[in-house]
Amino acid sequence: MKKMLKIVAALCAAACATSAMGFTSVEAETALTTGCKAAYLMDFNSGECVYSLNETEHMPIASVCKVMTLSLCFEAIEAGNLTLDEKINVSENAAGMGGSQVFLDSGLEYPVEQLIKSIIVCSANDSCVALSEKLAGSEEAFVERMNQKAKELGCEDTVFANCTGLPRETQYSCAHDVALMFKNLIGYPAYFNYSKIWLEDFSHPDNRTTSMTNTNKLIKRYSYCDGGKTGFTNEAGFCLACTAKKNDLRLISVVLGGTTSEDRFGSTVKMFDYGFANYKNKIVLDSEITLNDEFALSGGKKTTFAVRPERNCYVFSKADSTPDITYNITSYPVKAPVACDDIVGKIEVFKDGILVDSVNIVAAENVGKANFGDYFIRSAENWAI
Repeated sequence: MKKMLKIVAALCAAACATSAMGFTSVEAETALTTGCKAAYLMDFNSGECVYSLNETEHMPIASVCKVMTLSLCFEAIEAGNLTLDEKINVSENAAGMGGSQVFLDSGLEYPVEQLIKSIIVCSANDSCVALSEKLAGSEEAFVERMNQKAKELGCEDTVFANCTGLPRETQYSCAHDVALMFKNLIGYPAYFNYSKIWLEDFSHPDNRTTSMTNTNKLIKRYSYCDGGKTGFTNEAGFCLACTAKKNDLRLISVVLGGTTSEDRFGSTVKMFDYGFANYKNKIVLDSEITLNDEFALSGGKKTTFAVRPERNCYVFSKADSTPDITYNITSYPVKAPVACDDIVGKIEVFKDGILVDSVNIVAAENVGKANFGDYFIRSAENWAI
């Protein structure tokens, strides 16, 4: 059964006044960036672009490459192919990596969680290679997975040649693709368990410690920032993929090819400030609020049951615009018993006539099967009528 949603009055009290799909991003000459070759700013939830500068230009991205390395690690954990507490025996190859590192010892075993943390906090190359060898057997095989995942995410201007971002002529990406990859990474909530760590000691099995300091200085400098990945080589310049959240709005920013470290951090702050000042993200479906219309139930103790959205839905817009938000519900045939959180339909959300999200509808209560007494009572009520 399909019908236009009658919950508009109930939910639009909590709904947003949002902008039309496809608004124009701020022009590059507005100068949100300084000393950077490319940049991209977008909303996390919708993926809509706010600002772009040379966003598809092929460029080296240095250690920002580790955004994809980390994504595959969290994906493996979610799939049950890797656990945080299992230990990895570090190879000589991994231990011998140069650049940023936590000085892993070959032949010793390290917990997966510690290795992941060291990549997020201090960009450890040795930990990247150790995890890549664990997951794919070799760094080369892992890189194939990185390129495959990039294609799945729609990254059409990205080629990886290693999992660390150390200079390699055959690899490149662009600001737009980095934003897509970083969006995927921060979609894993566990990432934020480590991204806000500022200073921590990395403990080795032989009782040594290596001090780790977060390379993302905006964790201290910008109050809304809660995650990011830096990168630097002489070839790539200063790079940063970063995220910040203010109220219900989470933004992703990417700057590549900065002339100085301050270029990347200062430009990122400018972009975030612009985004938070000029755009908003408001809730249009609240998973805690039941819909006005109940769904029909056959063979149950009740003939209808309460439903709610499975998750919150937000709509991104310019701060000064009020788009038209409409909804469409599809209910599935349901027979008793029904359990709370069973998927029983879907709700589509449209902004100015364009579909922007589709959310499962779930049961908001438990309803058991009807028994003889229930049918008798219903029959008697019908006779009384």
